[in-house]
Amino acid sequence: MTVNHDALQQPQSEPPLCPVGETNCPIVTDVVELRQRVNELANLVRTDTLTGIANYRYFAQALEQEIERTQRSGQPTSLIMLDIDFFKKVNDQWGHEVGNQALIHLSQLLQQTVRKLDVPCRYGGEEFAVILPDTNLAACLPVAERIRQRIEELPLDVDGHPLHMTVSLGISTYADRQETTVEELVKQADHYLYRAKESGRNRVCHAKLPRIDVVTAEEKQALSHLFGIGEKTKD
Repeated sequence: MTVNHDALQQPQSEPPLCPVGETNCPIVTDVVELRQRVNELANLVRTDTLTGIANYRYFAQALEQEIERTQRSGQPTSLIMLDIDFFKKVNDQWGHEVGNQALIHLSQLLQQTVRKLDVPCRYGGEEFAVILPDTNLAACLPVAERIRQRIEELPLDVDGHPLHMTVSLGISTYADRQETTVEELVKQADHYLYRAKESGRNRVCHAKLPRIDVVTAEEKQALSHLFGIGEKTKD
């Protein structure tokens, strides 16, 4: 069963009833306020204060749960690690406040670009991660490419001046039932992220696609989007 990551929200419980049947019960009011406060604190623990997306704590917990689900069901889990190219130059040339705006801008683009079931997170500094449940490598590639293109095409507006950014991305996929850890899956994605950096940046790197003797409709569509191959129209 896939973890529900929507908005990092706790499920809403039924409002408590007054034990003596009073309509305006101060105890019930206090309990409701306490529940709200607990939910707010829980969200703060799981949310990056700058960008508003999931933080490293939540990322580690969510990825571990997805790995456990893969071990039980055999359904794959993919992970995208991405890093802003030359981010130090952004801070040096524009200042750290603009650097913070750039991180917020990128986080918003991530949320707008990934699918509903995916989980965008701030891993740390200028590095981000996206957890993709029930997703093999072939299906993950077009998601990563959309992220790369959107960030490249939509610069941050800084007082009327565009701040262009690019990102390098690495992908790892866990698709079997052997034991693995969060650290191992992150290490694999980081390996391809650094390969993307070494290869010129602003690109997606990953392992070779497995040989497919029978291609499913989903995989055909994913590969078509990746290589820009559309369906031919009939005469």
